[in-house]
Amino acid sequence: MKKIILIRHAKSDWDNPSLSDYDRPLAARGLEDAPKMAALLKNRAISVDRILSSTAKRAKQTAEITAKVLGISDTYIQWDRSLYHASAAHLLAVIQAQPAKLQTLILVGHNPGLTELIVKLGVNLDNLPTAGQFAFTMLSDDWKDLSASNCSFDWWDSPKKPWTSG
Repeated sequence: MKKIILIRHAKSDWDNPSLSDYDRPLAARGLEDAPKMAALLKNRAISVDRILSSTAKRAKQTAEITAKVLGISDTYIQWDRSLYHASAAHLLAVIQAQPAKLQTLILVGHNPGLTELIVKLGVNLDNLPTAGQFAFTMLSDDWKDLSASNCSFDWWDSPKKPWTSG
């Protein structure tokens, strides 16, 4: 069985109006929440094979903090600009294209695509909050088979409501 963990980037900084959306860094709250949420993930003792991440600055920072707290090298992170504000259909296609040998993936990205993907995979969720983590277990040995019919909700965490089990 495979596991996919969807992580929305932590809270971003809106203080500099001259920055493009793509270049916005994490806010102070994001810099606090990202390691806190990564520590919750570490407590779950999950072995990660790859982190797929948007290249937007706030997503990159979230992915790097997550890798550091999990004690894994940045070489586990695969940067993908196409994940920046990607649709649910595109996120699903990127996941489905991953090598079957990988057992556990983390995808760090943005809303609304992440929330839409969660809904597409069969869970009614209004909004994945910033720094939120949402996990599914897939009942197949190949990522190309990922769909609502062969995965199940595992758990989700958020900075304001951690450790929500299915």
